[in-house]
Amino acid sequence: MASESKILIFGASGHLGKYMVKASVSLGHPTFLYTRPITATTNSEKQELFKEFKSMGVEVFEGNLDEHDKLVSVIKKVDVVISTLGVPKHLEQIKIIDAIKKAGNIKRFLPSDFGNELDRVNSLPPFQALHDNKKKIRRATEAAGIPYTFVSASSFGAYFVDYLLHPHEQREEVIIYGSGEAKAVLNYEEDIAAYTIKAATDPRVCNRLIIYRPPENIISQLELIASWEKKTGRTLKKTHIPEEEVVKLSESLPHPDNISSSILHSIFIKGDQMNFELEENDLEASKLYPDYEYTPIDRYLDICLVNPSKPKLASFV
Repeated sequence: MASESKILIFGASGHLGKYMVKASVSLGHPTFLYTRPITATTNSEKQELFKEFKSMGVEVFEGNLDEHDKLVSVIKKVDVVISTLGVPKHLEQIKIIDAIKKAGNIKRFLPSDFGNELDRVNSLPPFQALHDNKKKIRRATEAAGIPYTFVSASSFGAYFVDYLLHPHEQREEVIIYGSGEAKAVLNYEEDIAAYTIKAATDPRVCNRLIIYRPPENIISQLELIASWEKKTGRTLKKTHIPEEEVVKLSESLPHPDNISSSILHSIFIKGDQMNFELEENDLEASKLYPDYEYTPIDRYLDICLVNPSKPKLASFV
């Protein structure tokens, strides 16, 4: 694949999508977006974001996923399609797959995975339902015969550091889910995006799964809290929520609130992101791209320490 592939991104205004657009541009790829029509009623933040994208040389196509012919015409202009569509629209990616199949020119499709490794873990029902929808998209991609790359990116580092530590609020108390000892993988969103753009144009990752498990981002809640206490010189009050209570919340809270507790159970109590060994044929991002300098979670805490402003983060789902 050409080093400067034309990349089309869906979900560009979402939490990860913003990073994906900037990574694509910074790595030298002609970058295109497909988004719902931007009108006078579109919120001002989104309007400003797309103005920023356009100032970076990004070409923006406006339309709906139901507009099959328009989707096909846009897809014919590019080489790679990356979807970062969020939870409510995971199954809507079938429409993208149909358009890619009709266009017949795409060299790589990356559906919206970017979390736990779907085919190797099982979670509580609310979270597993999301996994099952993502797996449907993986299987549909394979069945359509479209060249693909599936991404297991583990956890969004900036999001979960903010969720667990609230570093920008100077809180004196933290909540620990379960024992706090299970290992998770917290990857800075900027690095997830950069690895994804690299993988999207790498022939070694065609029709393969790539897993983002950089060694310096493997950390437990207790280790994360201890590191933050050391950096701030403060001792935080720790409140444990036992596993049984988290499970009950996943069973009793109304949808979609029950999803959050089942996500916390999967990542920080069961340790699903580290519950399987990488096999000889597995592709791990930091090994595949050793020249890329990712942001260790400890360094990200330093960023939080010197930057007191709270980042604008999406909700769980």
